[in-house]
Amino acid sequence: MATPLRVLIHGGGIGGLTLATALARRGHTVEIAELRDEVDALGVGIIQPSNALHVMREIGVLDDCLAAGFEWEILTIADPAGNTLAEIPQPRMGDAPSNNGIPRPALARVLNSAAVAAGAKIRFGTTVTELTDDGSGVDVTLSDGSSGRWDLVAGFDGIGSPLRARLYGDRYTPEYTGFANWRVTVPRQPRVRGVVMGTAGKDAKALLTPITEELMYLGAVFAESEDFRPDPERAHEQLTERLAMFSGPVAEALATVTDPASVVYSRISQVTVEEPWHVGRVVLAGDAAHASTPHIAQGAAMAVEDALVLAEALDTESDVAAALEAWEARRRPRAMWVQAMSRAVLKQETGNETTPEEDELLKVGIPGAAHVLVKPY
Repeated sequence: MATPLRVLIHGGGIGGLTLATALARRGHTVEIAELRDEVDALGVGIIQPSNALHVMREIGVLDDCLAAGFEWEILTIADPAGNTLAEIPQPRMGDAPSNNGIPRPALARVLNSAAVAAGAKIRFGTTVTELTDDGSGVDVTLSDGSSGRWDLVAGFDGIGSPLRARLYGDRYTPEYTGFANWRVTVPRQPRVRGVVMGTAGKDAKALLTPITEELMYLGAVFAESEDFRPDPERAHEQLTERLAMFSGPVAEALATVTDPASVVYSRISQVTVEEPWHVGRVVLAGDAAHASTPHIAQGAAMAVEDALVLAEALDTESDVAAALEAWEARRRPRAMWVQAMSRAVLKQETGNETTPEEDELLKVGIPGAAHVLVKPY
């Protein structure tokens, strides 16, 4: 489109900030409504696989991400004692690095700075309170009392998306998988120069992921009841109990965890919006539209791909409606493949019965899946 657009992004997380940067650098007027009061990010660290790093290159922040994180190329599979069983080279997308581990707060700061430098405006502590789409624009009132008219509203507001509820009611609420993720930041061990996946059959898997020269995070997935929450006084002990079958580097990492508040616990849920991801001039993307389990490390990568492809579609198509149709036609097959593969891997690793369709996906295997994902999106 030759005419610059006015775009409101609901949610200032990884996907929302990426879209803001991509659009503002193209000359569009962009504002972000972010419910949090400041630049922040929940969780510990995150893996940026090669396809996500390619997007970071496209919006001009690849070097900043690499400087704030820890670049790596080899996935190591180990037994419970830490003995190496296999080393798997990780593929690249073009000339982007294979992977980068990075603390979530550091990534939030990099993306926030890029969005602001590109000209985007961020309204912290705000959310949408009223929204009216008349076909030619969207009138929005925010919780800070401000209002405006926008050519497009994009919802990157996460798995619990309030915007999704506005568009579809309660038809697409998060589905709990029965499993939860335990993570904690610990000092990086010199031997951990890429992800080390320790396996103990279907009973447990533990990952050590480097995120800086000094830090790594320990992550583990276990079946947990939907109403379970860690004891705030002994969460670190509960994690240690669940990983009792591990010695070597996992046990060494656990020995450094003395503060129960440092343990981050999150239930693993999915969302699949089966209807079109856009209603008029309002569109959902990232976890708001297609949240996946974390088992092939592609959740955030799908969000930033969504953002870049949406910016490109708004460049090349004749109007907003055509851009949204073209964007979804490109994104839905890939995002749904990632979601299906991630769920299949979760079930395989935990000894749950898979469907025939999932069995076909699993024949591709994780290395094969990585090669699929580093093809152009």
